[in-house]
Amino acid sequence: MPALTAADERVLADVDRMRDGLRYQLQGRPAKWTGGLRRFLTADAVGASNAIEGFKVSTVDVVDLMAGERDVDVSEENRAETLAYQQMMTYIQTLHSVADFEYGKGLLNALHWMLQGHRHTERGPAGQWRPGPVYVTAARDPSIAAYTAPEADSVPGLMAELVDWLNGDDRSHPLIRAAMAHLHLVSIHPWSDGSGRMSRSLQTLMIAREGVLAPEFSSIEAWLGRPGNTWEYYQVLGRRGPTYRPDQDVSEWIRFNLVAYHQQAQTVHARFVRSGRVWNALTEFTSGAGLDERLVTALHDVAMSGRVRRTRYEHGEALSVQQAQRDLREVVSRGILEPVGRTRARFYVAGHSFPDSALSLARTPVTLDDPYAD
Repeated sequence: MPALTAADERVLADVDRMRDGLRYQLQGRPAKWTGGLRRFLTADAVGASNAIEGFKVSTVDVVDLMAGERDVDVSEENRAETLAYQQMMTYIQTLHSVADFEYGKGLLNALHWMLQGHRHTERGPAGQWRPGPVYVTAARDPSIAAYTAPEADSVPGLMAELVDWLNGDDRSHPLIRAAMAHLHLVSIHPWSDGSGRMSRSLQTLMIAREGVLAPEFSSIEAWLGRPGNTWEYYQVLGRRGPTYRPDQDVSEWIRFNLVAYHQQAQTVHARFVRSGRVWNALTEFTSGAGLDERLVTALHDVAMSGRVRRTRYEHGEALSVQQAQRDLREVVSRGILEPVGRTRARFYVAGHSFPDSALSLARTPVTLDDPYAD
């Protein structure tokens, strides 16, 4: 655990302030649109962490897959990876408030089985420590090992040490401990495949267990999945050297994570504010147009995510199939929404009469500050 600099302490205090502020702002807000925000953030984390490993599924497609939609235009491999990661993430989210929670090798292997069980015979044993060596190869030349993990026979002992540390308390800040846990696990690389996603998930679980924010608001996986950040993620990990060196100075890793925490907090807060403004604009629009207020749920999905499916609207408002269909037919007839595709695969996008004010609010980008710029 490296000592924090004065700049690190300042950034960490700033992250704490932003997260506390977001917790306060979420209290008392309408459950419908905050629920949508939670779904989006979970889907964004799932899609981004998988994207780092080469499984490309857009956030809106992940949302649909999480909702049980079958007619989503993704490959079978990407579908399987998305649903497996979502299952594991859902379980992690339920652990944030378990009173007698304890880290253990069994828990970590069970989470790995959720993630990799569908590949059990294809990429080595799922839910078990790897039986042999693991090499992280160079991106441009797979014949070069950018990192060689510890010998397989040392993995059980190293994981026992890690579990003991996870269950202990060194009085360091929970966000710093979570970053170190990520680094410890990815360095040991205890599984034949999936160690990267497991390391990011462990970090998410530790932040969620801290209890400041709901798990959906705690992950930095979406930030790590942005292309420029993914590149820097691999660079920071790569600069540790090609072999396992647990005694080295990892201050750079901590600083990288503090930037991630800070900018992800900025991103979540900006989406929270933008989502609320869009919801209010659409509430005003539906009232003026003589539409039922429940349609705000469907229109909000379109403004924020680009589309909505009938089943998502139906479940979000607890409607019958017939009622949801009637509602959507009405807004289509007015040109507010436009259908794309046929039957089960159909979804709806903004039509020519969709309120421009809501779209403008939803599409206004945010500029992220570098917390170390000062």
